[in-house]
Amino acid sequence: MKRRIPRRRLAAAATATLALALTPLLLAGPAAPAETARSAGHATTGAPAAATGTGQWPPSTGRGPCPVRKTTDVGATMRDGTVLRADVYRPVTRDKVPVILMRTQYDKAAAEVQPSNYQSPEWFASHCYLVVIQDVRGQYASGGDFYEFANEGHDGYDSVEWAARLPGSNGRVGMYGSSYVGATQWLAAQERPPHLKTIVPALTSDDYYEGWNYEGGAFRLNFVIPWAMRKIVPSAAANRGDRATYDQVNRDYQDVSKWLATAPYDAFQPFHPGDPKVAPYFFDWIKHPTYDDYWRRWAPKEHYGKVDIPVLNYAGWYDAFLDGSVKNYQGMVARAGSPRARDNQRLVIGPWDHTGWGRPTSAPAPLLKAIGPAGNSPIDEMMLAWWDHHLKGKDNGVGQRGVDYFVMGANRWRTAPTWPLPQTRWQDYYLGSTGHAAGNTQDGTLATAPPGSDAPADHYTYDPRNPVPSVGGHSCCTAAISTQGPYDQQQIEQRPDVAVYTGPPLTRDTEVTGPITVTLYAATSAPDTDWTAKLVDVHPDGTAVNLNSGIVRASYRASTSDPQPVVPGKVYAYTIKVWPTSNLFRKGHRIRLDISSSDYPQFDPNPNTGSWLGRSTARRTAHQTVLHDAAHPSKVTLPLIPDGGAAVGSTTPPQK
Repeated sequence: MKRRIPRRRLAAAATATLALALTPLLLAGPAAPAETARSAGHATTGAPAAATGTGQWPPSTGRGPCPVRKTTDVGATMRDGTVLRADVYRPVTRDKVPVILMRTQYDKAAAEVQPSNYQSPEWFASHCYLVVIQDVRGQYASGGDFYEFANEGHDGYDSVEWAARLPGSNGRVGMYGSSYVGATQWLAAQERPPHLKTIVPALTSDDYYEGWNYEGGAFRLNFVIPWAMRKIVPSAAANRGDRATYDQVNRDYQDVSKWLATAPYDAFQPFHPGDPKVAPYFFDWIKHPTYDDYWRRWAPKEHYGKVDIPVLNYAGWYDAFLDGSVKNYQGMVARAGSPRARDNQRLVIGPWDHTGWGRPTSAPAPLLKAIGPAGNSPIDEMMLAWWDHHLKGKDNGVGQRGVDYFVMGANRWRTAPTWPLPQTRWQDYYLGSTGHAAGNTQDGTLATAPPGSDAPADHYTYDPRNPVPSVGGHSCCTAAISTQGPYDQQQIEQRPDVAVYTGPPLTRDTEVTGPITVTLYAATSAPDTDWTAKLVDVHPDGTAVNLNSGIVRASYRASTSDPQPVVPGKVYAYTIKVWPTSNLFRKGHRIRLDISSSDYPQFDPNPNTGSWLGRSTARRTAHQTVLHDAAHPSKVTLPLIPDGGAAVGSTTPPQK
């Protein structure tokens, strides 16, 4: 039976004009994947269509020897009969070549080229690869209904096997892409398609609960809502022909800060609560604020043993998914499905936020942009070398297991065989004060000696109606609208609800590279609250630059699956995982730790009631106590690298 469904195309920008022409999609067909070309549109391309002058992206340099022909809207029929559409870039050659597949919810025509991210599909195809860029189910040109994560496993398997049988393919398939397009790779790989030989996921996570929608029990408000409003709800509405929702959500996005402050989230009006077509996944995320089977079925970290292929991972020090990217590398090294896979895992971590990869036309936080060419992403050249090795069998010196990481402060690239680095020396720095560290950058201290028995506690009041503003951090998706990147924290550190602890001026350069843990002894007057921690590099002129941060919801202190309220007034030992960093604290700089109870709008403010703003609007103040005496030795544990120095490493990004 044939069923015709209207489809509307729209540009990647949320404010772009919706195309009004409806194009029928033929969804019926055989269960086995089959190629159908709806729009032939063959054209031989000799250079990318975009301008390639100085400071523009993508550049025209570095092209390969193969001319390229493009076919648009090539259909692949999934196992349930749904047709997904792809643009296919074919190298003009008599040889059969490997396939490079991207499965995106952000428009196959865009192919994640901007802002200054990947080279064009034509560029990769010119190196004699058959490149396939496919819209995922329910987005842009593809049929079916969109639901975040749900269909990417089966659709990914079917699409890999379909691509492997395209004319001109030699049957070996690799995948690439960033963010959700990294998730589509992991979800496909977990299904073990026989022809998938490697993936290159960039800036993506190991878990779509922890480190994606939630962190330490807190909802990642300033990522999830703006991202959904800007990127996926309008485009899915356009795909199904819902012009009214498309226009309404785009209008609402123009005042996104107002909507971030609107609770409860389970009644979030821009996404039409109760309408199963608009954003059912969003409301399911709110219904599942703990790590349960809803999340486990998709989490890559639960399925490493099923994945037995080499993986090249990319991460950024200020990216929303840094922690998950690192864990994907570690998890595959430890538990991948074969010895060969375990020995062929690679991780590259650069000075990047989610989309500003240091390219000429990107716009990361100013302090990241100021790093200059040393901080540029080497992803295109490295991917090409990786594919040449793993898909074409070239002996080109591509390394096996290892980590390339960028040391901020030194602005140097370095390499290591493992993560954390094998030479790491773990150093405890203990919090101390005379009881006046809150709102005062001169009182709180960090010291390597444990505290005395009579050290006084620090106190502050946390009001969820006046939370601490987010200034930088690890988030998504651009520095212009999100709380991501390094910024001066001095103004925030003057607030009375931020306790500041600072070490003495360093007598030598000190490298900190790796994961960071804060052990905090604290009490609250509320049945639930939050505790935040932020590692800061204090320059001699007083500039205080955030390196990374962490949060724990008090009720989630022991488990993200089974939260339990705290007893008001009782002291608990909280473990706050501050996400990894790599920074050279220069001689004369100081190490600082900021402790508070909110980081808004990066995270939803805890209302201190025992409920949360996902389903309630009630709020109350909480009186907080931070202890740091002999019986309660609050501390931050830093990964010091003894052989780190300003001249160690290279200013040139890795090439293979």
